Amino acid sequence: MPTDPFVAPNLEDTPRQEPNLAPGVRYPPAKSWRADRPGDLEGGQPTGALLGRPGPNVGYALTLAERARDKLSLGEHESVDDAVAVVGELAMKRAASFGRAPVMPDIDAAATLLGYKGEVDPDFVRWRSEAFHGAQHEYDVRRAIVDAVPDAVLRMPPQVAPLMVEFRIELRQSLDDHH
Repeated sequence: MPTDPFVAPNLEDTPRQEPNLAPGVRYPPAKSWRADRPGDLEGGQPTGALLGRPGPNVGYALTLAERARDKLSLGEHESVDDAVAVVGELAMKRAASFGRAPVMPDIDAAATLLGYKGEVDPDFVRWRSEAFHGAQHEYDVRRAIVDAVPDAVLRMPPQVAPLMVEFRIELRQSLDDHH
């Protein structure tokens, strides 16, 4: 197999950066970094309602949620676009809580938490169709739903089905109190 002529065959032969400095001259030590530019956040990332959670490449969750679109179990009057938007945003929060980019298990966990994987109480489905209505276009609706999910619940593996019933009751109460 041909090899690239610019790639050294042995690690010892790789080029090394030789500083082009006069003898006895050294680079000064690096200065400590401070948030002193106009866009820098001095106290770290702000937290609170409607602010979300930043993470690496979290927008990829929307692509993954679109791929799961046909697998979501919807109620009679639910919009698949609203479901995809909420599942995607909840998956973003889950991935960011782990400090990584979203993966398909984040979508599965979000869909399971919100009852989009089936086997959910019909009363919850009716409530969900009203509470999540317009979530695709309404940022505050999506954020209220996602903010109502505690990190401890969000980080559970999707296979923990018995705890989901309790969570859905708490989510419903939390969002009803919010409105």
